[in-house]
Amino acid sequence: MIDPRNLGRRGFLKFGAAASFATPVAVGSSAEPKPAPFDGYAFPPPAEISLPIVGSDRRFPVRRIHGLGRNYPALFREQGLDPKTSPPIFFSKHRDAIVQDGDTIRYPLLTKEFRHEVELVVLMKSGGAKIPAEEALDHVYGYAVGLDMTRWDLLQDAKNHGGPWEFGKSFDEAAPCAAIRPVSKVGHVNAGKIKIDVNGQTRVEADLRDMIWKVPDIISHLSAAVALEAGDVIYTGTPGTGLVNSGDRMVGEIEGLGSITIAIA
Repeated sequence: MIDPRNLGRRGFLKFGAAASFATPVAVGSSAEPKPAPFDGYAFPPPAEISLPIVGSDRRFPVRRIHGLGRNYPALFREQGLDPKTSPPIFFSKHRDAIVQDGDTIRYPLLTKEFRHEVELVVLMKSGGAKIPAEEALDHVYGYAVGLDMTRWDLLQDAKNHGGPWEFGKSFDEAAPCAAIRPVSKVGHVNAGKIKIDVNGQTRVEADLRDMIWKVPDIISHLSAAVALEAGDVIYTGTPGTGLVNSGDRMVGEIEGLGSITIAIA
């Protein structure tokens, strides 16, 4: 059997469809090579960004983070839009925005309107370009609960002026994600309660059945724009947003997938 640890990062990502997709990540190993000096600087190697897998000592290496904006009827109504005439809108987050379940994040820079968005997260084990919707689920490794944290005022300013969404969506600690539940354990997720509590009070509650674009459609639309690969993470949109502040404690939950708890410093 091929050992994915011997393939290098690029080879590993392409190998993802094989059974040994997730690989152990050694932390703080004394065998790790010391960075070689370059023009007088000893740059550290790129950090391995990964997520835990429920029931396994292996971890899921994150390649890219993709997000879908507006995927529940409530947000369309709030913004006066019609989902029948509005195509899906995608954005990206830097992969080092990943935050582990149970961590504390900092209130971000620049914003005065920090908002939570609880979402179903899809983790890809393989991919390609222009994936047909009927084949899309074959590429899914598992699912998780995630929080798409947003600098809402910066996002709205970008929308109003036709600018990119990046500073509203992609910033430090903007992508908390819980441990992954593999498809082999939970099947494919297309229904179930999704909610978020802040300081013990329920802020948003809905059902995954309400999603306008289901997971196969999301993968198909996204792969028509960028080629997907193993390690890609897709946030599938939120049923609602809400303001959070320093000192708040958020608990996002999806039926059958567990929960994620994040505090704000």
